[in-house]
Amino acid sequence: MILWLVTVSQNIKSIKGNIKMNKVSQIKFLVELDINKIPQKILWQADDAGFDGVKDAKSMFLSLWDKQELVTLGMDLWTKEMTVEEMNIHFHQILVRMAESYSRATQNSEIEFMIKKFAAELANKLNLFNTGNQI
Repeated sequence: MILWLVTVSQNIKSIKGNIKMNKVSQIKFLVELDINKIPQKILWQADDAGFDGVKDAKSMFLSLWDKQELVTLGMDLWTKEMTVEEMNIHFHQILVRMAESYSRATQNSEIEFMIKKFAAELANKLNLFNTGNQI
């Protein structure tokens, strides 16, 4: 088993406005591996997720920006239960979310549109719009 713990801190002003405190929020991932180190189960929970307890997932794609090396590090995991159809839907949704995140971070709606256009072309090529999928 592998456990990842991600801790997020935010500066929060106190009511008096003078004192700054850090709020710590934890995101936990638990990945159960078989003897070949293939994920069998992915569980996660987060302090600020809006639900109590642990949720089951079939895949996770985590990207981190290494501020010293200036490269993207990634961890892409999926279980044997994840079907190709689900992976197609998942990738489409990742691209749409990536476009929205990019736009929020850069205020560049032109690039957001380009990424979403590509996501729509991918969905069309994968026939996601015509299969009754919730994309």
